Amino acid sequence: MGALFRSKGSTCAFLESILLAAGYKVACHTSPHLLRFNERARMNGADVSDADLLKAFERVEQARCRLSDPPTLTYFEFTTLAIMDIFANASVDAVILEVGMGGRLDAVNIVDADCAIVTSIDLDHMAYLGNTREAIAFEKAGIFRTKAIAICADPMPPTSLINHANAIGADLWLMGKDYSFTGDQQQWGWTGRGKRFSGLGYPALRGANQLLNASAVIAALIALHDRLPVSAQDIRNGLALVELPGRFQVLPGRPTVVLDVAHNPHAAATLAESIEAMAYHPYTYAVFGAMADKDIDGVLKPLLNTVDYWYCTDLPTPRAASASDLAKRLRAFNKEALVFMDPGAAYQAALDKAGEGDRILVFGSFYTVSGVMAYRNNQAH
Repeated sequence: MGALFRSKGSTCAFLESILLAAGYKVACHTSPHLLRFNERARMNGADVSDADLLKAFERVEQARCRLSDPPTLTYFEFTTLAIMDIFANASVDAVILEVGMGGRLDAVNIVDADCAIVTSIDLDHMAYLGNTREAIAFEKAGIFRTKAIAICADPMPPTSLINHANAIGADLWLMGKDYSFTGDQQQWGWTGRGKRFSGLGYPALRGANQLLNASAVIAALIALHDRLPVSAQDIRNGLALVELPGRFQVLPGRPTVVLDVAHNPHAAATLAESIEAMAYHPYTYAVFGAMADKDIDGVLKPLLNTVDYWYCTDLPTPRAASASDLAKRLRAFNKEALVFMDPGAAYQAALDKAGEGDRILVFGSFYTVSGVMAYRNNQAH
């Protein structure tokens, strides 16, 4: 195994795409999945098979039962161990692990990464991580390691993250200090620690925050250049070919359909910025479902002036806020909303109302996006 990376969704997708473009053998573990569990474990860009996953589950369970006092494993602990078991038995050059929540106590943090990337510090999962950016940043910095590369893409990194990285002796790269990027309408460039790339094409992943994520990935690859060399052309190819369903994913056809798993205020603000940058659409319809423990008002506010019609949906998990509760919150903002029992029904209602030139935005949760994706797949077949 060559190098081990630890980061979040879009960043993992960029790393995987560039390293595959460079010809490396790459394993990638992300979560949660949208339609199939197998999405969580990929080898060289392809989902791991059911058979390989089942064998790994059996090995983990057998190992657990051999202990004198078998521990109870959470869903994330059990599945993470199984996927790591598959990767450990494979011949790969790089392993990419997405952090589930926070970092310090996350299941993937049982391994020491050669490079850890913190993209942004948002007010999310506050019941577990703390209710300030300083507290959350400390939890996220828990994925850093002594003498290993630590990258923070947040333009305003909290002091707690910087102090922790310095205290443990990590090689900290800060956006705006150790590397930076600039861009115009046609192309962008990256500069950092004596290295420069110019004339880069914009990433295939759309969204206002993707240059921040892509620039952090380039920093990681430059920092690890001696172990995993990549060329400027590899970076260009990887950025052009990257895919990540559910992250400002614009589907082909009319009306325009945008899928985005944005579920915290920062992500919703980025989504609103990306929506505003799109071409003109007469009306925007939103299919919205969310978890009850999220800052729902904070997620709604950035999009109140963008969305014309709201379609709130229940979600198939006890953690979800009810559609009626979401509609009540919208009424407090003087917005009317219809309520539905599932995302597919909400989406179909929006589709029935929308004109060809309009736009349907599906957001608020992985469950909301996956529900609409599954409904569309069923309709297609």
